[in-house]
Amino acid sequence: MFQLQARTVAEVEIRKSRFIAVLLPVESREQALRELAAIRQRWPDARHYCAVLLCDGDSMLDDDGEPSGTAAKPMYNVLRHKDIVNVLAVVVRYFGGIKLGAGGLVRAYTQAVNAALAEARLLPLRRMRRMQLAVDFADEARLRHACREMGLAVSGQRYAERVWLGVELPDDEWQARLAELADRMAGALEAKPDD
Repeated sequence: MFQLQARTVAEVEIRKSRFIAVLLPVESREQALRELAAIRQRWPDARHYCAVLLCDGDSMLDDDGEPSGTAAKPMYNVLRHKDIVNVLAVVVRYFGGIKLGAGGLVRAYTQAVNAALAEARLLPLRRMRRMQLAVDFADEARLRHACREMGLAVSGQRYAERVWLGVELPDDEWQARLAELADRMAGALEAKPDD
């Protein structure tokens, strides 16, 4: 999976219609709706603002008045094919007076998003698994040091009968990383998934 490093904008003209594709990294639907409102203000006299959101289990497809399935669905297909997440894609259309037909619209919206992606810098996104690790109080500093050496960020702590530290492990190698931590702690480590 990939995500955008930064906002990307590209424009294509097809039979006198302008298609301005804007791709933005987003973290939530609320942020996406704010960005969409800002795009509508930036190009206030456009005819359509077709949008696709793919974000952390949330999605949105909006043809914004274009015939159903001719705008958002092709945009969605491009993003899914490129395996991009945490993204808002908006294509702003200025109608040029010539109707494109359903097939022409599908090609135009696909081309606009592809043009923006050609300018984009994509970052690989690594899925992480959150875990809670417990050690005796005397071993807390040693566990924190081991996490730091392994490049694992500690995301919180809870003190009870033992010290519990929250960490994120790369999902594709969490078992090996957990085994390495247990070795460093001489087996005195308890681990459970973070609910």
